[in-house]
Order: sequence, then structure tokens, then C-alpha cells
Amino acid sequence: MTRLFNWLLPHPALTLLLAIVWILLQNEVSAGMIVFGLILGIIIPILTAVWWPERPKGFRIGKMVSYSLLVMWDILVANILVGWIVLTKPNSKLKPAWVVVPIDLLQPEAITILAGTVTLTPGTISADLSNNGRSLLVHALHTDDPDSVRDEIKERYERRLKEIFL
Repeated sequence: MTRLFNWLLPHPALTLLLAIVWILLQNEVSAGMIVFGLILGIIIPILTAVWWPERPKGFRIGKMVSYSLLVMWDILVANILVGWIVLTKPNSKLKPAWVVVPIDLLQPEAITILAGTVTLTPGTISADLSNNGRSLLVHALHTDDPDSVRDEIKERYERRLKEIFL
């Protein structure tokens, strides 16, 4: 049974991500779009599995769903905040900052999701990953306290990703 599951879902996170992206690209949530998104999410990882040297050992799908909802909420809130900053603060009053975020994650998939989450959230962008993969360079559009940006990324996103990827 485990072999069948591993064959059907070689990369569960990718399966979920592909299904969600398909639904979002179609701009329509219906049973047919969900089923087709899941079919794509199953077929594409199977066809590309030979090019993935390792796959995640443990993955909690339920926690990934709650993480995805959290990220979507954060994107919505950050869009409003960045819009407010852009409309109300002249460029001379912005306080951009480069922040180095040390990473405790070990799985490449988890690090990629963290970097993508930071980039997707308006107001921040992940600019570089250190050669050893242990820190992420993040640019914040406006912050009074760069340390709080680092701490929020670690607490809000990295901590949850550690729970998702065992």
C-alpha cells in the first residue's frame, strides 16, 4: 500500500500545489476543475519523478492546507498594507531594509516554499539563498525594525513549514 501511495504521489506538496494553481488559473471553483486539477497534480509529478533525486520523507497535507490558507490571508492583508504605504508615504519616508533570515529548514522543497512565500507576500521579496542554504536574504519595502521582519518570517512561516515537512 505504501509503495502504491509513493508511486501515485511522489511529491505530495507538488500535487497539491499544481491542483491549487490549476484552479486559480481557471478562475473558477467547481467540482470539475478540482478533479481535473487533482488529476494534473497526480500525473505531472509521476511523469517528472525520474528527475527528482529525492522526495520529502514525511509530509503533513492537513498542515499544508492550513499553511496555504494562512499565506493567502497574509497576501490579502499585505496587499492592502502595501497599497496604503504606497499611497500615503512619499518615497523619501520609506524605510526599506535588507534582512538576513537564518534558515533551520533542511528539505529543499521546504526552503523553496519559504522563499516563494516571502516573495508572494507584497512588501517583501526573497533575493538570495546563501551557498550553504542556511540563510535567506530578504528585502522589505518598509520597516522600522528589520529584526521583527526576520522574527515574523521565522515564526509565521518557517515554524509551520517545519511541522509540514517532517
